[in-house]
Amino acid sequence: MNETQDVTYVHKACAYITRETGELLVFEGPGHDGLQIPKGTLETGESPREGLFREVEEESGLENLHGTRHVTTDVWTRRRSPPKRYVRHFFHATVHEPRDQWNHTVADGGDEHGAEFEFEWVEPTTRQEFALDLDDYVQLLSTETPRREQPIASD
Repeated sequence: MNETQDVTYVHKACAYITRETGELLVFEGPGHDGLQIPKGTLETGESPREGLFREVEEESGLENLHGTRHVTTDVWTRRRSPPKRYVRHFFHATVHEPRDQWNHTVADGGDEHGAEFEFEWVEPTTRQEFALDLDDYVQLLSTETPRREQPIASD
């Protein structure tokens, strides 16, 4: 068997969402050991950015993301036999969210319909394990707000 011919690639949008305090949004996912971030499979014809906004709203109920930027894309092996790989598109966004914890029930009619997720904020440097290696790029997040360029004063 030629592995490259039988590999399944699944594109995912993954969201590192922080709030003004720099804390990272996470939840405990059913069936996985460790923290997770909002994420999900891209639909046919959907860009990673479009998938990001859809998945975040479906899983958390959050709609108003700000400063969304692409962090990185990788290929992560989910299963070796039969081969299944995730092409993971990681994004960072900020949100104004005063709640420290909340539950959200998925109501999209899809595979996770009816699933309830318990969200909370953690320090990005947490020592807790993330499921599915979803913390691989947390160190690339910047809690600093980008500065607007100031005009150069003329003498």
